[in-house]
Amino acid sequence: MSDHPTIALIGPGAIGTTIAAMLHEVGRTPLLCGRSAHPELRLRHDAGEIVVPGPVLTDPTAISRPCDLVFVAVKTTQNADSAGWLNALCDENTVVCALQNGIEQKSQLAPWVNGATVLPSVVWFPAQREPDASVWLRARPRLTLPDVPQAKRVTDALSGSGCAVELSADFASVAWRKLLQNAVAGLMVLANRRAGMFSREDISELAQAYLRECLTIARAEGAVLDDGVVLDIVENLQRAPADLGTSILADRQANRPLEWDIRNGVIQRLGQAHGIPVPISDVLVPLLAAGSEGPG
Repeated sequence: MSDHPTIALIGPGAIGTTIAAMLHEVGRTPLLCGRSAHPELRLRHDAGEIVVPGPVLTDPTAISRPCDLVFVAVKTTQNADSAGWLNALCDENTVVCALQNGIEQKSQLAPWVNGATVLPSVVWFPAQREPDASVWLRARPRLTLPDVPQAKRVTDALSGSGCAVELSADFASVAWRKLLQNAVAGLMVLANRRAGMFSREDISELAQAYLRECLTIARAEGAVLDDGVVLDIVENLQRAPADLGTSILADRQANRPLEWDIRNGVIQRLGQAHGIPVPISDVLVPLLAAGSEGPG
């Protein structure tokens, strides 16, 4: 890798725009790659606005050589559609940082990255796309990465930026903690409501029961999480702004495919693999799948 590593971002949506803005602020503006052409990206936050100069490229054949670091911020449902970008931007020397949901980031991306190393991450900030195509960042951005040598490429890239980066020796447990949070958000899709719904006592009880089911599977997979994580997640949702949404709810309202499998289906799949009953998942998952794929 050169003294000035090349950086690219695939998927300049809410999460991708946030990371691009953090890199731009410290003079490391990434190559922007996506499905739709934009002259620039705009990130709004409490302290003002960051404008990332474009353009957003839409043709992978315009890429002349691989990059040292590639951030992937598309939904997992769009991985195959990003194959052209990944093939052009990656080789065996590239580190691909997956800014995606779930605990299966490495296996989900491995078929598409042209021999690159996939570095999973946990994204800990809410950012949402606005009607004018700008992104509203609602909390300070923070990433957790596994404590492995390849993580240095990401920590160096984001050094001095507004995005905090943490390294974890037990990354799997951190990733499971985030998956539980993502899984319970599936209830928002079925209710078609935002975070305010968790102030209802009946929804709070349902959410806790589902999270206990998810926690059992997490522990069976080796995650080290105590019982308090269940109430902690629910109370965080209850403290959140009532209008706080989630990406899977936004996708449902826009009639886009849902990441139901990597957020909720995985609990059902692993429950079956371990022989552990998952009765709430057995109801929730088919409904999310039907909401995503139909028919009807």
